[in-house]
Amino acid sequence: MALSKLAQELKGELLGEDVMFSKISTDTRSIEKGDLYLALVGDNFDGNSFTEAAASSGAIAAIVSREVQSLLPVLRVADTHVALGKIANLNRRRSDAKVVALTGSQGKTTVKEMLGAILSDAAETLATQANLNNTIGVPLTLLQIEEKHRYVVIEMGANKAGEIAFSVTATEPDIALITNASPAHIEGFGSLQGIVAAKGEIIDGLKSAGIMLLNADDSYVGDWAQRAADKKIVRFSLSNATGDSQYFASSLVEHEDGASQFTLHTPRGEQTLTTHFMGKHNVFNVVAATAAAMEAGATLQNVVRGLANLHPVAGRLSRLSGLNGSNLIDDSYNASPGSFFAAIDVLSGLKGQKILVMGDMKELGDDTDSAHSSVGQYASESTIDEVWAVGEKSKLAVDACAAKGRHFEDKEALIAALIAISNPSLTMLIKGSRGAKMNEVVTALKIDGETEC
Repeated sequence: MALSKLAQELKGELLGEDVMFSKISTDTRSIEKGDLYLALVGDNFDGNSFTEAAASSGAIAAIVSREVQSLLPVLRVADTHVALGKIANLNRRRSDAKVVALTGSQGKTTVKEMLGAILSDAAETLATQANLNNTIGVPLTLLQIEEKHRYVVIEMGANKAGEIAFSVTATEPDIALITNASPAHIEGFGSLQGIVAAKGEIIDGLKSAGIMLLNADDSYVGDWAQRAADKKIVRFSLSNATGDSQYFASSLVEHEDGASQFTLHTPRGEQTLTTHFMGKHNVFNVVAATAAAMEAGATLQNVVRGLANLHPVAGRLSRLSGLNGSNLIDDSYNASPGSFFAAIDVLSGLKGQKILVMGDMKELGDDTDSAHSSVGQYASESTIDEVWAVGEKSKLAVDACAAKGRHFEDKEALIAALIAISNPSLTMLIKGSRGAKMNEVVTALKIDGETEC
């Protein structure tokens, strides 16, 4: 594309000669010769200051939001973040690929991985990598769409209202999906109702002829259905308890090794499946991913083959071999009350001695204390043997566990105590918010070189 053409689209000011570019980069460390550098600005950085570094790395021009001293041609705009979204949307509109977007408080990354695997079995598919699901990661993913792609899967996260609106405006999905709403990261939204409204922003950006996939089991499905009243709505659920789901599971059997076997029901037939993912909530995730994939054009055969060799994302109920023959379940990627309840259910279904190793949950605002207490109470009523915790707020969970609970002053003491009792009959499920860094406990307890599966 010509820089002058982009200047027209963005209503920016072109300073210097017109040039052609084919790729955009926001990071001077990864710029390749001929790239267009886009200078993002954040709370702790100003990309405008690195324009000359971009030139030295081979950039052919730059998009900036203030006056800079540079020998490069520059396109000056009011806001480079907004510009990134608009440019990403231009690339998305050039593609004939079917675009699926998804959001939710829990499960969205796992559903994204499942959905990407299913669609990849059907045709060339681009999906969000790692956790690039914010208002920078989404546009950068959209910029990777090429002519070869037949499907695009975009995961959308948010820490406050308006962020999903930004991402979905750039994405313009053909199909959108909301996994659920729960008090995760509630601090940035003010309330659970604020989270419900923010997740619903994905509905507003759905194409007019698009399909909205809604979780019939969620308490707020009515809110989203009303917001999507002018769209085609398809419902999915774990067991079709409300009787209005087109996609659901039945005859669920959870095996001792954590695998689940069930019958998957779809508008185009039924299929018996076995999933390597632990817990009923992951059966629900399979149903959600199937719904999105089949509504996009995949077949039941694509579902079977796509999921056959897929394993959990690292840090999300991933099995590991621990020291002294012990068993580890790494669920340290993140945490909320709902995901803790699901983890406790998984651990409860296993044999032998079972310890929940808990770190603090973050970003829960005024609900922080009650949330930790509720997790402790839930654990106390389960069949797990003990809750060992570290962190100021996790002490509230330990207090609610009564005799099952034990609190440690620091991770070093926690790790030492766990190593001391490690044996082949012990299973430890390790969980906490990213800020709690419970992955450090996982690293200390796993066998060196062991990889997640």
